[in-house]
Amino acid sequence: MRRPPPQPSPPRQPTRDEAAALRAFERAHKEFARGRFADARAQFRALVEKHAGVSEVTARARTYLAIAEARLRTESTLPRDADSLYDRGVIELNRGEYVAAQEMFERALKREPEAAHIHYGLAATRARLGAIDSALESLGRALDLQPNLRVRAQHDQDLTVLRNDPDFERLVFAPRF
Repeated sequence: MRRPPPQPSPPRQPTRDEAAALRAFERAHKEFARGRFADARAQFRALVEKHAGVSEVTARARTYLAIAEARLRTESTLPRDADSLYDRGVIELNRGEYVAAQEMFERALKREPEAAHIHYGLAATRARLGAIDSALESLGRALDLQPNLRVRAQHDQDLTVLRNDPDFERLVFAPRF
């Protein structure tokens, strides 16, 4: 006669310290997710110091702490002017770091919103990311600002994914009056 397998014991309830560490982690992670890396760093540091005995939570907090510190270092070394941000965006685009490239182009546009070449770079990046509608929107803005970019757009490999879209045809090949 076979015995039924033993029933697993119910999960252990977290101690007060573990529960407090988890709440602190959730608060810090929320700041991290919002891109508030300085606040997240401070909260993760406090968590690691205060709840050192909760090894699983503090290990995860240390990982996020390192990422937050790296992001803060990167932000402090980012260029401030539109042309330098554009150049950085082109570098990231060419490296295949499309999300970083998009961020650089968006920052550059905040400083110089009427720069056709920056809108064009953003269009190329969004096309590479597969964001067709926003890529076409950025391309349209670039072509409105600088119509001679149509020639470049016809052959640009970064825009290949847009070529079968009727809006691309309209933007790039339609006669302008």
